[in-house]
Amino acid sequence: MLKRSGIPPYPQFYELLYTYATGVNPTLNNRINSIFRAGDSPSLSLAEALYNEFLKSDVNDRISNVSERMHARIEAVHDAIDTAMTTANSYSGSLQAASGDLGREITAEAMKQLAERLLSETRRMQDTNQALEIQLEASRDDIASLQRDLDDVRRESMLDPLTKIANRKSFDEGLATAIAEASKGSSPLCLLLLDIDHFKNFNDTYGHQTGDQVLRLVAMTLKSNIKGKDLAARYGGEEFVAILPSTDIEGAMIAAENIRKAIQAKELLKRSTNEKLGRITASFGVAAFRPSDTGATLIERADRCLYAAKHAGRNRVISEIDLAAIQAA
Repeated sequence: MLKRSGIPPYPQFYELLYTYATGVNPTLNNRINSIFRAGDSPSLSLAEALYNEFLKSDVNDRISNVSERMHARIEAVHDAIDTAMTTANSYSGSLQAASGDLGREITAEAMKQLAERLLSETRRMQDTNQALEIQLEASRDDIASLQRDLDDVRRESMLDPLTKIANRKSFDEGLATAIAEASKGSSPLCLLLLDIDHFKNFNDTYGHQTGDQVLRLVAMTLKSNIKGKDLAARYGGEEFVAILPSTDIEGAMIAAENIRKAIQAKELLKRSTNEKLGRITASFGVAAFRPSDTGATLIERADRCLYAAKHAGRNRVISEIDLAAIQAA
């Protein structure tokens, strides 16, 4: 896509189109799709503008920005309400004074002046109420926009910034939810834990930028090989994890094997030199949920299976069933 659009392959533009390709930011995808539909020609300045808008600022900056906008909007509403209350109190005082005047005999001229004064106060009250209505209407639209921004920020806060899949926080919440649902019913639940083989050596040999690309590649491969309710996440470092609801141990083993093969099938190429860097592999541990499980115990069993896969020579899948057979032997 970079080549077709004539956009330089700088890291930030790769990240922009990588994020678009993964579909993890629906707002960005809608914007880019609308540009394509409009027939606009991609340009360096357009790519920079999209990157600055969607990816450059971090989550804390965006939260701060939303907070400031929310504070300004609330202050504006408070000011409008204070003005309306002051006008309403003044109008109430005018009505009480007019009531007292009407209780006495007054001349026709005095009655005319009283009516004009009340009419003027009434118009002022109407103007103030109209201004308040306009302010509240604008606030409603702004607050709806702020809510969308907060939703976007929350989604981003649940993503790993490098790989753009779920982060550890999102995984912890997802696992707790999956366990709660599995505990209620009889549907199975499995956990898949994977670790990139010899990643440190690869990182040290070819550099951190290439290592980061490997992490992104594994993340995308993992995400593209799981189904709807499943959750792929970066567990930490070169470890990844997938929560597989409604999947039994046999199905989880098949899924893990498919992911293992998909990762191994990708040959790495250093584009700057066309140097072939070989293939990467990963080891997998698979554990099934038990009624007595907590998140920690389920992760611990998957980790033991992963350790066994590493110990057995790497680039393989070992489940609890396999581990039991190995220990029995």
